[in-house]
Amino acid sequence: MTDVAGWRGHDRGTPEYRRIVIALGFAGVATFAQLYSPQGILPLVARDLHVTAAQSALLISAATIGLAVGVLPWSWLAGRIGCLPAMRIALVAAVVFGSAVVVVPGFEAVLVLRVLEGLALGGVPALAITYLHEEVRASHTVVAAATYVSGTTIGGLLGRIVAAPFAELGGWRLGVGVVLALCAVATVGFVLITPKPFGSRRSEQATLVWAAKAALANLRNVGMLVLFAQAFLLMGGFVTVYNYLAFRLEAPPFELGAFATSLLFLAYLAGTYTSRQAGGSARRFGRRAVLLTGIAVMIAGALLTLATQLVAVIVGLVVFTGGFFAAHAIASGWVGARATVGRAQAASLYNVFYYLGSSLIGWVGGFVYGGGGWSATIALVAGLAVLAAALVVVYAFRSRRAPAS
Repeated sequence: MTDVAGWRGHDRGTPEYRRIVIALGFAGVATFAQLYSPQGILPLVARDLHVTAAQSALLISAATIGLAVGVLPWSWLAGRIGCLPAMRIALVAAVVFGSAVVVVPGFEAVLVLRVLEGLALGGVPALAITYLHEEVRASHTVVAAATYVSGTTIGGLLGRIVAAPFAELGGWRLGVGVVLALCAVATVGFVLITPKPFGSRRSEQATLVWAAKAALANLRNVGMLVLFAQAFLLMGGFVTVYNYLAFRLEAPPFELGAFATSLLFLAYLAGTYTSRQAGGSARRFGRRAVLLTGIAVMIAGALLTLATQLVAVIVGLVVFTGGFFAAHAIASGWVGARATVGRAQAASLYNVFYYLGSSLIGWVGGFVYGGGGWSATIALVAGLAVLAAALVVVYAFRSRRAPAS
């Protein structure tokens, strides 16, 4: 194993710390812009490929399923070659598969390539938090992790908002292709800016069996399971709202076009702000309090989107998004801080549940929307958030070994 004895991590404010945070911002753009670029133009995808709303949402679910499947193998590879080289390989491979998505004909072929694209992209969220814990001083990781999450919101926003106008001009493939070019530039930025790693932990004994045992140890920890449940339930509800809101807003009484609906993704900027604020607030009030507050805000925002006035829907979406990213920033960073064995595997498992929630609940939400409309969809989303909060509260009261705040 690489000798990291005495290494305490880069201090906040140093050039290396800034380079790490900026580089991970590029990685967040390259990952999440590519992952979610079809989401704001799903109605165009549905019409072009002659599929239903739920089927078109499979473009998102296919990629996120691939990502969920890929995170544990990526954590194993990082154990062999280090987090930074693994993330570089992941981003380059994702650009290659993404390039194929925009040229292959047929719905089925697109879905297969989106799975492969997701598998490649799994190397970034699986390893980014672990990389931070290896390279940044422990006292600064909660802020650094929240800053990274805020960067991912910018990636998600760019992917959705850039794709829409080009898709209206030349079809959804053009829109996705332009985003892909942006991701390729961000990948180059990540490769060039990241400083030499000093805390990287590599082991020739890091076999797949070893990775599986480390993952199993985390799955046996009830406190970790509560955090994994946050990822599954909250992300599932979040993606459901963003998957099907465009369909609602294209129908009466709103009747908005693809570009107009894509502008609603500017609500992601609320997440950029709240995810960073959540890190600072957690140091003052404790992780649990901030997590529960984020969930409550998320529920309130979801209920506001039931309004029939566009302004109220927009306000609700902004509130909903801000609450989600505050909760996600706390839960994801908490996993890395809590893990006592297999930190990379713990972070990977969080992402497995996160993207399984996105894939499964995001897909099922299409049937709920088709059968019961927007009211039923929001009932599903709010119910998932209430369950997530209940798990946190119940665990806090029943276990003396609850995660330290």
